[in-house]
Amino acid sequence: MAGTAGGCACPGCPHGVREARRRAQADFRRRRDELAAGVGVPAALAHSPGASRQWVSDELTQAAQVVADRVRAEEDVRLRGLWRRTTLVVWCAVALSAAVQGVGAFLGPGWTTARTAGLLAALVAALCLTAAARLHRSHGGVPAPVIGEDNRLSTSRAVAAAWVLWVCYTVLVLAVELAIAPDAEDRRRVLAGLALQRGAGLLTVLALSCAVAVVVRRTVALRVRAQRLQKVRADRPRAADLLTDDDGRGSFTDVQYVLVNAVALVLAAVRPAERPDGLPDLPWAVVLLTAVSAVTYLAGKHAEGGRPVVLSVVRAREAGDLDAPIRTGDDIEIRGHGFVPPGAQTPDRPARTTVRIGSVHVHVPLVPVVGGFANPADTVLIVPVPVDVEPGRVEVQVITASGAETNRYAIDVVD
Repeated sequence: MAGTAGGCACPGCPHGVREARRRAQADFRRRRDELAAGVGVPAALAHSPGASRQWVSDELTQAAQVVADRVRAEEDVRLRGLWRRTTLVVWCAVALSAAVQGVGAFLGPGWTTARTAGLLAALVAALCLTAAARLHRSHGGVPAPVIGEDNRLSTSRAVAAAWVLWVCYTVLVLAVELAIAPDAEDRRRVLAGLALQRGAGLLTVLALSCAVAVVVRRTVALRVRAQRLQKVRADRPRAADLLTDDDGRGSFTDVQYVLVNAVALVLAAVRPAERPDGLPDLPWAVVLLTAVSAVTYLAGKHAEGGRPVVLSVVRAREAGDLDAPIRTGDDIEIRGHGFVPPGAQTPDRPARTTVRIGSVHVHVPLVPVVGGFANPADTVLIVPVPVDVEPGRVEVQVITASGAETNRYAIDVVD
């Protein structure tokens, strides 16, 4: 293994790609802060604020692209190893279940047919999950079905997957009990436990959670296509995605949806302790509670986001400048909202923001400050008016890092 004082640098191992990513990020932060202080700008460009700003922006854009490449390389390696860790968690859960069953048998009436069925069902479920994780190992293994198109863990899919897994496990338990039942009376008792009136509440919650997952996916896709919602791909999925929005801030609708369904799932898990010979009968009050939570979650998904908008465009004025109309070569200040999409705070994303002035596309220059960027910002963009823009009435439109376009705003450019 190759190594330095700073740690492993092997490109093919997790430690190597992690160290390469850390070094690239550290180099970028150091370079950004140096340029923000004016260190490293060529002397030949010092006399021209516009030229020096463009040079700084190009330097930072290239450095940000290196960081993005390192992050993607780390994510590819991490996903290839994640499936083993998640599979290990599944089998640890099976071992924990066996230990709990053993303790219960020791403290209770002894080992029963229901305990045997529960253990065998856990083994079958673990084998199925292991096979699925193996097939989807390049996408993270077990978590692959709940990772959305934006590379974040989907709250609606995770909740639906939890209910699907629990219902499948419960049915497997009853199937094993039916297979090993010693006589016809026990088989009739197990079949009675599968009656619709017994599991109506559980099946209603399952259908509701699956419907929410499908509706949310369709709603988000339609809103993104209509440019009423901005989505930027995340670097990697995180467990916190289940409780936060794309910006990493806590989301009330997501938190309450996860919390209510987690409580209902715990109730469904402990109900078989009372009657292990059938589907858990969820009280209809709990079913109604999950329905209210689902409606709240769907309403929140429909209301979030919004199209970026340009409210006004003015000539940017520095100290000492005279008031004047907008001319080619001047800087303009675009004021509005939604210019930096949620989750687009990584260095390479702001560099994709573009402004269309007439028929000319202008890339928004990165203006560094210590610890971040002054431009672009979510509510203000500053760009120069290129000399290729013809004098007269022209339209200004912002294209964000997510690809969404704002409304067109007309300005007058004079000779």
